[in-house]
Amino acid sequence: MYEPQEVAFPSAVAVLPAPSLDESHAYSQLALAGVRRGSGASPAARMARVFVYGTLKRGQPNHKVLLDGANGRAAFQGRGRTVEPYPLVIAGEHNIPWLLNLPGQGRRVAGEIYVVDEQMLSFLDEFEGCPDMYQRTPVRVTVLEWEGRQGTPEEMPATDGTLQCFVYSTASYAPEWVRLPHHDSYDSRGEHGLPYNPRENR
Repeated sequence: MYEPQEVAFPSAVAVLPAPSLDESHAYSQLALAGVRRGSGASPAARMARVFVYGTLKRGQPNHKVLLDGANGRAAFQGRGRTVEPYPLVIAGEHNIPWLLNLPGQGRRVAGEIYVVDEQMLSFLDEFEGCPDMYQRTPVRVTVLEWEGRQGTPEEMPATDGTLQCFVYSTASYAPEWVRLPHHDSYDSRGEHGLPYNPRENR
């Protein structure tokens, strides 16, 4: 279980330094951070950073669920790329993008970094079929672009340019998926010719 570390900051998640890869227990804990809205003695609202690489990205078929306040709160923070390579494949009858949990294989995958509240994180767990379809695991992400406010070090990435985030990857896949083409960036309308089939059309 993840035990969040709370940080007092009025309007955004404080960036926590990324631990080394062998600090897996602390790494999992640090992926969920606390935010205190406003001032005074209001209770801290726990927030998490999530790295999305597929249909949840801007301009992709499922991005709307991140914008729906009924699901919780989500705020775009920037763009990044996984520190380690992973196989990102498009598979199944509905052309779903899958990040196979095989670090060290495939390509470094580009995506977007969001900060979400506990309600949105719980919604995403259900939306992604976690833990049966996907598993929410920690991942190290190199920041490529950042939209945090200038002059506020609490919002800037760690000095080494990496952040720890949650990502929805899968360890449950057909063996032949590993041999599918590996992508470093996903677009449902990309040249691969495998457009995602939205849930409402199934």
